[in-house]
Amino acid sequence: MSDDFQYERRFFCREFPVEYDDGDAPTLIVQSYFVHQDGFALRIRLRSRDIRVPMGPQTDGLTTLMQYREHFSEAFVTVQGNAVGGTRYEAERTIDANIAIELVLRGGTPIIKNRYSVWLGEDGWEIDVFGANNSGLILAQVERSSPVTNLTIPSFCTAEVTEDQRFYNDGLASKPFITWRDDYYEELERYGAHFSQLFGRNRME
Repeated sequence: MSDDFQYERRFFCREFPVEYDDGDAPTLIVQSYFVHQDGFALRIRLRSRDIRVPMGPQTDGLTTLMQYREHFSEAFVTVQGNAVGGTRYEAERTIDANIAIELVLRGGTPIIKNRYSVWLGEDGWEIDVFGANNSGLILAQVERSSPVTNLTIPSFCTAEVTEDQRFYNDGLASKPFITWRDDYYEELERYGAHFSQLFGRNRME
C-alpha cells in the first residue's frame, strides 16, 4: 500500500529544547525488535500517554514496562524495510497490548524513550529522549506524506543524521549509543555539523 511508505528526516540534538515541554506527560515508548539486520526490521512497540518517566542510564525498559504495565494501552507490530533517501517502507498494525507486553518481555533488549510532539511552522516534529544504554541521545524527526524537501530546520537540531543507520532505532537495538557516542562526538568536532543538500533548500531557523 502506498501509505505504508514513510518520508522523514532525522536530526541529532545536543540538548533537549525545554521550551517545548508543556508539562504534560510525553508519550512513553518501549519497543523491542525481533528482526533488525541490514535495515530490515520487525518491531513490537508499546505506548503510554499518561505517565512521566525520567530518562537516564538506569531507566530500564523491562522494569518500566512491568512497573507501569496497566498504563500501556496502545500497541503495534511494525514491518520496516531499508531506509533510502529519507524514504522507508513501514507497515504498522494495531495489536492487543497484553500480547505485545508478553512479546517484548520475550524479545531482545528493549529501547525506551520519551517522545515530545511539537508543531513548528508548517511541520509537526517529534523529539525523542532516550534512556537505558541509549541515554544521552536526543533525536528530532519530521515526517510528511511525501518526501521532506525545502525544510525549515529548527535551531535545536545540531546535525542531520537521516542517512546514518546508527541513529535508526533498529540500529540502536544492535549497537546502542553508549558504545559509539564518543566516536560520534569526535566526528562532529573534526568534520563539523552536516545537513543534507539532497532534499531541496534547507532553511535554518
